[in-house]
Amino acid sequence: MSVLDGPRQEMRRVLHEGQPKWVQPDGERLIFGDGRSIADAEAIYLPPCDPSKILCIHLNYDSRRVEFKAPMLDTPTYFQKPCTALNSHRGSLARPAGTKYLNYEGEVGVVIGKPARNVGREEAWDYIAGFAPANDVGCQDYRDTDAGSMLRVKGQDGFCPIGPGIVSGVDIRKATLRTFINGKMVQEGAIAEMIFPIDYIIADLSRYITLLPGDIILSGTPKNSRPMNIGDLVEVEVTGLGRLSNRVVEAPAPAHKVGHQGSDTDSVRRVALGSDWTRSEAR
Repeated sequence: MSVLDGPRQEMRRVLHEGQPKWVQPDGERLIFGDGRSIADAEAIYLPPCDPSKILCIHLNYDSRRVEFKAPMLDTPTYFQKPCTALNSHRGSLARPAGTKYLNYEGEVGVVIGKPARNVGREEAWDYIAGFAPANDVGCQDYRDTDAGSMLRVKGQDGFCPIGPGIVSGVDIRKATLRTFINGKMVQEGAIAEMIFPIDYIIADLSRYITLLPGDIILSGTPKNSRPMNIGDLVEVEVTGLGRLSNRVVEAPAPAHKVGHQGSDTDSVRRVALGSDWTRSEAR
């Protein structure tokens, strides 16, 4: 049965009595495999997978392509987040002191279910364990370094929240992604808007890279990625998958002035502010 076919199933992972436990949501409660349960409000969430790699596509929603006045793409490009970027539902997002362009990017996270190598598009769905809301967080102050790899922009600790759980049995192709800041919707995009669909991405990557169970593919974000403020509650919701919630906090600046320092240049603002920067330039 393909991951797209019903019935809907969801598995979440929490820390309970010092151990990671898989649970199934049932209303306001989470049910353990042994029959015990806890209130969802009391749960300490963990990421719902253990990836060997986190692979991300650059520009993949047509609304974002239009926002940046980019030409139509013939082929996608990718980057990686370190596994230490992994974060969970209700985890904190740390903005380093002295930076100001910590952007949200609501996305669909694709979790691989079995080893995939040389997988064609028509069979790609059979290699997926499920989907989850994700946030491809980026500190755009570092946009002027790393030659496009975005290691420091998007690879910082905690910059890949995903969850609450892994969901199968939902036709993600018919879903809509929405991002909220403090309850206000700030992003919206149909999954069908993707320039390179999820099955294309898996077929493309698996030509040369073995995808392993638990690996995450971040599949792109719609227009209107913008900076978050300290204290903001950012939520990513995908139809049929649930809602991922994280709070922005401030972290101390690095202890040593080594390497590239965050900057506030036109190239940084162009990405951090999107079309808002374009409009401000026109005035």
